[in-house]
Amino acid sequence: MIGHMTTSPAPAPAPSGEQLAKRIAQFENMAQADAANEMAHFSLGRAYSEASRWQDAADSFLRCIQLAPTMSMAYQMAGEMLLKSGVTERAVDVLTDGYTVAAERGEFKPKKAIADLLKSIGRPLPEVAGPAGAAFGDAESEGPVAEGMIRCRQSGRTGTKMTRPPFKGSIGLWILANISHESFYKGWVPQGTKVINELRLDLSREKDQESYDQHMREYLGIDAEVLAAIDAKK
Repeated sequence: MIGHMTTSPAPAPAPSGEQLAKRIAQFENMAQADAANEMAHFSLGRAYSEASRWQDAADSFLRCIQLAPTMSMAYQMAGEMLLKSGVTERAVDVLTDGYTVAAERGEFKPKKAIADLLKSIGRPLPEVAGPAGAAFGDAESEGPVAEGMIRCRQSGRTGTKMTRPPFKGSIGLWILANISHESFYKGWVPQGTKVINELRLDLSREKDQESYDQHMREYLGIDAEVLAAIDAKK
């Protein structure tokens, strides 16, 4: 089930203490019900970070890394939370590993974010090679790809280009232009089904649809900066 997002949402207001506690409880239940679901742990880490529970957030992101060792954004968030917890040397190790993963996969944004974190504490960047082989194109580069293929901004890999947007609206068009068929239909759609089932979402209700859309944007890497760029092109 894909959902029906058709427009770019306005920035959501900060959740109240009660709303945040409810979100944390939902994600804790989701992570416990499906302990191997890396996105459940990632979302739980996000919720903990919003509650300023830095160490709990770090633990959730580190669990995500164990389950998905190539998820560079999890390294970024884990390192940031460890720094806020005062566990500097552990943070450096995690960020260094994450920088290497992001560089090797050609994932520009997390690589830059991790570099900024390391520089902020005066630590050097590791020397790493770029993406290995033609299958690992940098999603930020302008080099050619084969017809019918696309450099996916979610995975950093070259994948199959979708033939049409997964749904109407500006975000659907952005996904068509930036996300591969594999990342969306083999990655997000099964994950989205887990989100619906574990959080017991009813997509006929606006609030539940918003929750589903938020998870989708998080999975695909559609952050506030990307949303602003999408809105600017309207």
